[in-house]
Amino acid sequence: MQNQYKDKVVTIIGLGKTGLSCVEFFADKQAKVQVIDTREKPAGTVLLPVDVPLHTGGLNSEWLLASDLIVSSPGLALATPEIQQAINAGVEVVGDIELFVREAKAPIIAITGANGKSTVTTLVTEMAKQAGIKVGMGGNIGVPVLSLLNEEYELFVLELSSFQLETTSSLKAVVATILNISEDHMDRYNNSVEEYRLAKLRIYDNAENVIVNGEDRLTYPLETQAVKKLIRFAEHNAEYTMRNGILYSGDDAIIPTKEMLISGRHNEMNALVAMALAETAGIPREGIVKALQVYGGLEHRFQAVKTNDGVRWVNDSKATNVGSTVAALNGLQVVGTLYLLLGGDGKAADFSELKPLINKPNIVCYCFGQDGAQLAALSNQSVLVETMQQAIEQIRPQLKKGDMVLLSPACASLDQFKNFEERGHVFVKLAQEVTA
Repeated sequence: MQNQYKDKVVTIIGLGKTGLSCVEFFADKQAKVQVIDTREKPAGTVLLPVDVPLHTGGLNSEWLLASDLIVSSPGLALATPEIQQAINAGVEVVGDIELFVREAKAPIIAITGANGKSTVTTLVTEMAKQAGIKVGMGGNIGVPVLSLLNEEYELFVLELSSFQLETTSSLKAVVATILNISEDHMDRYNNSVEEYRLAKLRIYDNAENVIVNGEDRLTYPLETQAVKKLIRFAEHNAEYTMRNGILYSGDDAIIPTKEMLISGRHNEMNALVAMALAETAGIPREGIVKALQVYGGLEHRFQAVKTNDGVRWVNDSKATNVGSTVAALNGLQVVGTLYLLLGGDGKAADFSELKPLINKPNIVCYCFGQDGAQLAALSNQSVLVETMQQAIEQIRPQLKKGDMVLLSPACASLDQFKNFEERGHVFVKLAQEVTA
């Protein structure tokens, strides 16, 4: 492949793991690399080669305008004035996903959605592994995607965020899906679900096959998107369905849900779309079934915490938006009282969808963090506290066998934690301290 980057001035914005993978990528391409990070003291500085110029503490318009190519972090909106100035001056702005898809030689399965992306991505990857396929997983999960180019994979499975899709134009997936659309990142998309949806819909551009959620019309492609083949998953009236506790591909019964380790309706839908993606990409059915039998789900995604107090403690810290918490609550059965932990940074979301689900006699909400007061106002049985730890300290004396304590915050974690993983680990630690 011809080296299109040799001697080009490339400015990389963001010095995390992904930024460093971009530096390495362009070093191999003999480009002239420079790095910008808006933080005064970004992590990763010590790993940056000494001959790569670094600007910190803000954006450098002079560098941006003098670039042949800008590789921007997904966290930086394209609407940022300095980025818009560069775009208007004719400078190309891409992300690392765009760099990857230009180079990748194996077929790509592409997955996005408001909720369930990581579960479906890891499940499809497991299906490929169980079928003996050498598969690389990356994107918004796992390793920086450019590092996947270092090995000869037969298939790539990519989880893609709306932010990543904004700067990706060359994706040609063998099969692509939008799992669902609900409010998320409204602070980035001007409180417009449609603007958020349009970013997601970019995943269908040039895709050979498109898989949509038959229960969510917002996941369907635009009329202007030329789709060769459209496949649906839904509980009823679709190519991939669920009947009498069995998952079907067309008329073929694939697996009873009781044989799967993951449970709950949202996970049954995740299994359906994973089956659809895998079969469409040519993964043998034997690997698909085996994966559904052995896949236990993700940490921090409706994860049961081992305790000895007769109380169900569930870590759903990955529920960083309203739709994810709604999915956790739908169809949830609790023998006793459900103590629901809500709170954090709601990212300007509308929380009203939670109101009918939480206003029930057996549900008590403990709300904390930046948007705790807003969440507490949704229910007559809400307690407002400052932190998750305070919530658990107050819940502890009330617990009885058959109760559930569910952390499904409907918010991002960054107001009080490094990330949702840290929030989940703290919850698990507090849960197990209760029963020590």
